[in-house]
Amino acid sequence: MFPCSKSTWPPRIVTVPGLHGSEGAHWQTWLERQFARSLRVEQADWDAPDLALWAQSVRDLLARERGPFVLVAHSFGCLAAAHALQQASYVADVAGVLFVAPASPAKFAFAGGFDARRIGVPSILIGSETDPWMPLAGARELAQRFGSAFVNLGDAGHINTAAGYGPWPRAKYFVDTLVHCAAPLRFRDEAIEPGTHAFV
Repeated sequence: MFPCSKSTWPPRIVTVPGLHGSEGAHWQTWLERQFARSLRVEQADWDAPDLALWAQSVRDLLARERGPFVLVAHSFGCLAAAHALQQASYVADVAGVLFVAPASPAKFAFAGGFDARRIGVPSILIGSETDPWMPLAGARELAQRFGSAFVNLGDAGHINTAAGYGPWPRAKYFVDTLVHCAAPLRFRDEAIEPGTHAFV
């Protein structure tokens, strides 16, 4: 899955913040400090959500940096990350995606049409029963469309600083889970020499 000549291990964490970015107290900022070589997708205007432009910023970072990566997206950043991965050429270096409190595509229809399709990498989607930006049923449906494992965090608001999510060890647990899921695939692919056969 990850060619030896291009990849390093473990994957680099790439945070994809939502509207207005993620301030210093936000769990995404905390998570970046938990992993060496972490990266953040930056947007030209954090107050002007544009699905195509924000997704292109994700693609630009993936093309510029050395992978593999685990994307950790929040709110509108979830839509931008998923939209970016709809181009198959950007999936190869992504080991997994953590979607947290995705914003409802309907609420951001003005930012560009969003087609919720299956992404080609392991993913976990975290929803909340009290998220003002996405009903729990909508989050669960989005997880099904993405092919993501779904976790109901309960009464967690928008899973942001205002909801009390600064340091969030469980986010690191979810990232570690994605890394551990991807590792057997990587080492299996590297163990098979050209011209040999693997029988399952």
